[in-house]
Amino acid sequence: MRFVIVTGMSGAGKSSVLKMLEDTGFFCVDNLPIKLVKKFVKLIMHGHHNKVALGLDIRSGQYLEELDEILNDMKKAGYPYEILFLDCSAEVLIKRYKETRRLHPLSQTGRVDKGIELERERLEFLRKKADVIIDTSHLLIRELKAHIDKIYVEDKQFKNFMIMMLSFGFKYGIPSDADLVFDVRFLPNPFYIPELKHKTGMDSQVSNFVMNSEASGQFLDKLEDMLTFLIPHYISEGKNQLVVAIGCTGGKHRSVTLNNEISKRMAGLGYGIKTEHRDIEKD
Repeated sequence: MRFVIVTGMSGAGKSSVLKMLEDTGFFCVDNLPIKLVKKFVKLIMHGHHNKVALGLDIRSGQYLEELDEILNDMKKAGYPYEILFLDCSAEVLIKRYKETRRLHPLSQTGRVDKGIELERERLEFLRKKADVIIDTSHLLIRELKAHIDKIYVEDKQFKNFMIMMLSFGFKYGIPSDADLVFDVRFLPNPFYIPELKHKTGMDSQVSNFVMNSEASGQFLDKLEDMLTFLIPHYISEGKNQLVVAIGCTGGKHRSVTLNNEISKRMAGLGYGIKTEHRDIEKD
């Protein structure tokens, strides 16, 4: 039997994941009182369901602290379980709460940021126990579903590390969530070539022009080497997502081309890769 405990930050997508799992044949229960978890586990171990998902989160209140002991008892008793922890950056969570106009479960005074901070502290013990951590900060619903299908339907190995490769234009500001920022304005600019000016790095003419520069290849080699070195160290420190931002003047030509190229190279390392071009549609 496969028993998955789905938990994580409020607003990170737990309800959506439970629906996805239900669609794949899991028997799903959400927000079961902590006091009933042991009884629930005993029932499903002797029941007819071979795939079960249990949603637990901060709504369990003060009783959530008892879950640590319950999980330890389950492990000693030989009850197999997996923990899926859904994480998300505070900035994105705040935006989601503003859009839905819902209150955070712990924001009694209405300060969403304080509620998120407190929730993260209380859920840290579950995050440390998690078998799979998925950061949904930059994931679309279909991308999240692809991860869920890969892990729980196709039963493939999942690395708890997502690399967001982001291109941008310096004229529109540096991305606030960037961990590493690289400036490629030293490369020849297609903007000054009349037939390339109104195209983007997604067009082969532009990408070929940018990559014809010897400096572009050297930059990619050094960036790939640096990321290959850094990522294992980030993982050892408990980081599960890295946002790498590559910028040029307008975010349409050079940064887009190099962002696409480095994404192709990093894909071979087995980590989750997401590519985004923030300013490609701007004037």
